[in-house]
Amino acid sequence: MTMRWFNSDDPCFKAVFREFLDLRRAASSPTVFEAAARIVADVRARGGVAVHEYTAKFDGLDLDPETLSAAGMDLAKAAKKCPADIQNALDFAATRIEAYHARQRPADYSFTDPAGLELGWRWSPIDAVGLYVPGGRASYPSSVLMNAIPAKIAGVGRLAMTSPVPGGTLDPAVAYAAMRAGVSEFYPIGGAQAVAALAYGAGALKPVDKIVGPGNAYVAAAKRVVFGDVGIDTIAGPSEITVVADGLNNAEWIAADLLSQAEHDPLAQSILITNDAAFARWVEEAAARQLDNLPNSSVARIAWRDFAAVVRAPLEEAASIVNEIAPEHVEIATSAPDAIANHIRHAGAIFLGRWAPEALGDYVTGSNHVLPTSGAARFGSGLSVLDFMKRTSVQRIPEAGFRALADAAEALAACEGLPAHGRSISIRREGR
Repeated sequence: MTMRWFNSDDPCFKAVFREFLDLRRAASSPTVFEAAARIVADVRARGGVAVHEYTAKFDGLDLDPETLSAAGMDLAKAAKKCPADIQNALDFAATRIEAYHARQRPADYSFTDPAGLELGWRWSPIDAVGLYVPGGRASYPSSVLMNAIPAKIAGVGRLAMTSPVPGGTLDPAVAYAAMRAGVSEFYPIGGAQAVAALAYGAGALKPVDKIVGPGNAYVAAAKRVVFGDVGIDTIAGPSEITVVADGLNNAEWIAADLLSQAEHDPLAQSILITNDAAFARWVEEAAARQLDNLPNSSVARIAWRDFAAVVRAPLEEAASIVNEIAPEHVEIATSAPDAIANHIRHAGAIFLGRWAPEALGDYVTGSNHVLPTSGAARFGSGLSVLDFMKRTSVQRIPEAGFRALADAAEALAACEGLPAHGRSISIRREGR
């Protein structure tokens, strides 16, 4: 199964490559948003009854409309069934995630300016956060840690987790991760109905202030619908990886890295940028062999067929091509990775060196794996402690400071046609 090939020296390269990058958007169903919006409206109107019906329909789970729970949905009991080696791995990952994110916590700040005003800002946590954890094609205990730990470090008091449990069997690893990360509530629901329940409340689930976590196309669409009534982290799309590699790499390693994202979703994108055409052919051949031996390879095969590509280009052009892609993950497997990385402006996460597979970042480097996709790295960042905190400006103004600012403020109020604004200033100057 071959990859699509592009050459940067082709006069039409930019236009043709942009058309390729836009293919995944065209592949998305135009009816997904409308379907998600209908579900959100229904849950908002009928609450737990609607959630019960959708959960029975999509997941085959008989949910109580009042408690939004079901038999066997006890996190503590399920967590005890998690194998010891998985518990140890999750504890190891959690410790590293905690250490990384603890360094992100911002500090309050204040200063006194020449006019005598004390100015600054202070940070406070969001009160309640909803954590959406995928659970359709596979269970992702790592996503529990990546969402919940930064929230706890930020000081969020209430963490309500939702995750679909098709067939009613709660994954012990997900349960253990939730207990380890400090999740305070769990509801076995998924899809657009889970997003709606988190946003507006349903049954025992009270509304939250922000919803975070990746999901399928319906989850992403539902987050668009509820945004404004609650905060959201980002609109997550299919997984992406770009690998910049020279011909000195092991082709089997690079093929494995590219396939690591292809197995996530039929719309996942895997792109190799290299200056060595022969090496790219070896990677193609290695990927074909690995696909033949990959369990449950059907998803990866579709993604590889439709969205895997090679870009042949000089390494000095690699950064500009990466910036055009703005990928979720980029690996730089070259002899001098910093020479390229220093010019990359748009990427969710960068992995430097031949021994830096992106999968380590998914689990145990400590950095967050909830990252911008579909080009959103042009303006967005990965999930962090800051996503669970709010910055409030603080201004203490003495009389001398007031008088130093009053003339300009009154002039601007008059310019904008807001006399009450101006009066709130002039009335003080007049001493009334």
